[in-house]
This record gives sequence, C-alpha cells and structure tokens, in this order.
Amino acid sequence: MTTRSYYAPRGGLPPQTQMTADRAVFTEAYAVIPKGVMRDIVTSFLPFWDKTRLWVLSRPMTGFSETFSQYIMEVAPGGGSDRPEPDAGAEAVLFVVEGELTLTLAGEKHIMHPGGYAFIPPASQWQVRNDGDEAVRFHWIRKAYEYVEGLETPEAFVTNENDIAPTPMPDTDGVWATTRFVDPQDLRHDMHVTIVTFQPGGVIPFDETHVMEHGLYVLEGKAVYHLNQDWVEVEAGDYMWLRAFCPQACYAGGPGPFRYLLYKDVNRHMKLNPSAAYRGNTR
Repeated sequence: MTTRSYYAPRGGLPPQTQMTADRAVFTEAYAVIPKGVMRDIVTSFLPFWDKTRLWVLSRPMTGFSETFSQYIMEVAPGGGSDRPEPDAGAEAVLFVVEGELTLTLAGEKHIMHPGGYAFIPPASQWQVRNDGDEAVRFHWIRKAYEYVEGLETPEAFVTNENDIAPTPMPDTDGVWATTRFVDPQDLRHDMHVTIVTFQPGGVIPFDETHVMEHGLYVLEGKAVYHLNQDWVEVEAGDYMWLRAFCPQACYAGGPGPFRYLLYKDVNRHMKLNPSAAYRGNTR
C-alpha cells in the first residue's frame, strides 16, 4: 500500500530572530500563501464551533477568490459543531489531513482519517466532532451551489483517497495523475476537488490558461510553479490561488512525489451579468 503524506499546519510563532521576509505573494492574477504564514495570530473563529480555530486560505472578495472559500480547520479533542454551515445554499468538501474526524451526515456516522473525503450537498443536515485524543485538522471547501433546472442535486458521499486509483494523464507514462472523487461527466457537480500527483521530474508542459478558478494546497513534496509571468517555488503546506485564465505550469522537484489538493469550478454556463452570478440559488 502506498504511504501518503498530508501536511497540516500547527500554528505557533517564529522566534524574534527570524527574518521577516518570506515567500508570500499577492497579485491580481495569483496569490501564494506559504506555510510560514499560518501562525497563531492569523487564525479565525466561527459561531457554533467549539474548541475550534481555522486558517482562511481564500474567500470571495474583489480581486481574489470569486467562486469559493477554503479553510483549514483545527478541532481540539471534544470540539466540533452541531450547526457547522449557516448557508443552506452552500455545498462543501471536507478533506482530512490529520487526526480522526467524526462526521454525521443525514443521521449516518462516518469516521474519517487522513485522506478522508466527504462531499456535502447544499441544504444538508450534518455535524462534526473530534472524539479522539489529538487535534484533527481538515480542509473545508465551500461553494454556493448553482442549481440547473432539469438536473438533480448530487448526493452526499464519504470516501478516502487511499480507496481510489489515480487516473494517469495521457502520454505521461504515469508521472502525472489525478485522483478524481466524482465522475467528470456528472454535470450535476459544479465543482471538482481532486488530488493531483506528479512524480519527481514530472511537469505540466505548457502554460495552462483556462476559465476554471483554482485553489491549490500542497499536501506533499515541492515544485517550481510558473504563475502568470513569474516562477515561484512551493512546498508542502503552501497554498496557491489562481484567478481564471492565469497561465500556470510546473516542474516537480523531488525527491519524492509532489501532490496537491485542487479546487476548480466546472460544468456551468458563464454568467453574462456578473453581479447576478450567485443570485437566487433556487430551483
């Protein structure tokens, strides 16, 4: 069985002797939030969550993320929430990177371990708890679901990355592969959250320039990314936001695999009135 690594932040503060300058970058086309930024003083807290703090990696705002938000949640033993999501129109993906998470979804209990993945449709009843002895850390990706007349809302499911075989990209001899949790042909889904893996030396051999907005959290390894006109070096624990049409390519640096959790918006018409992009999420 393949041993997989999942980087999780721990917070804390660097010593006063540390150099201030880091690799953080924020531009109109992309942002890089390095792991060294995820410290105690930049955490947030949410209503109805007990013994929980979080790092907000992206949020909808002018000049930044437009279609989604992404958090890294840290729940201490005994913590969690019986009212986690205040927005009935929001769908979610949970992805566990450390610890054990108890998810109750429509009355059914699921014990999730590192690599655990849950898709939660809008208007779902769900709760999360940490019933273990150590903190649990997981990604929570939220998006306003875009209903389409004639398409049913996708059903909830819980799985684990380790139970899904990655799909190699064509003509790459397996050095570039994607772990897909939903069928790309299932048009009920308006977002894909996948895991992309490059073996050492693997590349994206051209500047991808496309309509999908991206959020990328590096789970393992390191690489050099070409973003817009800049080359940036990233490693496990770093986060990248890429605006729609931002050119992107990468070289995986080794010595081990380079892997990241990837969000993108898919399968919907382009809104002709941007101000109404997510107005009236009803059937």
